[in-house]
Amino acid sequence: MTGRRSDTEHGTGSQGGFGSFLRSLMAGVPWSERAEREQEMQLPSPKNGVFRVHNANGRTRVVGEDRSDITVVACRHARAESDEAAQALLDDIKIFHGEGEGALELEVDVPRKWNRRGYVNLELRVPRGLSTEIVASNGRLVIENLRGSVRARSSNGSVDITDVVGDIEVATSNAKVCSSCTCGHLVVRSSNGKIELDEHRGSVDASTSNGLIRCELDEMGAGGVQLATSNGRIVLELPEELDAELDVRVDNGVIRNERKLCKAVRERSGQLRGRLGRGGALIKLRTSNGSVCLR
Repeated sequence: MTGRRSDTEHGTGSQGGFGSFLRSLMAGVPWSERAEREQEMQLPSPKNGVFRVHNANGRTRVVGEDRSDITVVACRHARAESDEAAQALLDDIKIFHGEGEGALELEVDVPRKWNRRGYVNLELRVPRGLSTEIVASNGRLVIENLRGSVRARSSNGSVDITDVVGDIEVATSNAKVCSSCTCGHLVVRSSNGKIELDEHRGSVDASTSNGLIRCELDEMGAGGVQLATSNGRIVLELPEELDAELDVRVDNGVIRNERKLCKAVRERSGQLRGRLGRGGALIKLRTSNGSVCLR
């Protein structure tokens, strides 16, 4: 019995020693330890109705509600070579806010060190009628339920916009842009990413260097529609009854038209002009390498 008990104790000691050995190897390795902390704050609504947010690293979500102030929930995340260093990085992450340049501004500042990484996920509950401007270098943007203008820019992160009534401008370098149930003048720019626009009422100006553009219109505005992509196809779904002028050009691809056109003219292969209904605002579609589908 004594021998067996000794074997068990020896095995446990070996496992514990091996685990300690692994931890000693990991100690000091960059980003090996993680920490997080949540903070909530209340901000007054800006006097001029404009809210500007700059979050360089992390997800940013803006939700419009029937309220008169702004609730900010910030979840700070840190990775460092030790638990103490991760906690110290959390302390060093700062969130600044104040009135300036005609808007209420909120900015997240995360210190940069080669062996430490930090980011902040923001959730912002704002008055529904607020105009918002958001800049994010690395992180997803989600904007919902607003009745004011929206300007959003992201270098490396997707942009998702839902239920917004107001003019919208979106720009992203390496990510997709999606919107649904929007109304107003919609401008979208993406360098490398697809663009998907559902149930939009108003005019549209969207372009991407590499990616699909799919646009579903419930109602077209006086500004018409302009869709352009260098490498990708275009799919445009229009209302059943529509008065518009059509101008489509494809350099390397085909044009598939499911709509009845008046005075349709194919000037050459890859180009189509015509009139929908009585004519009106211009629908201009361009792609260098890809097909165009009109429904």
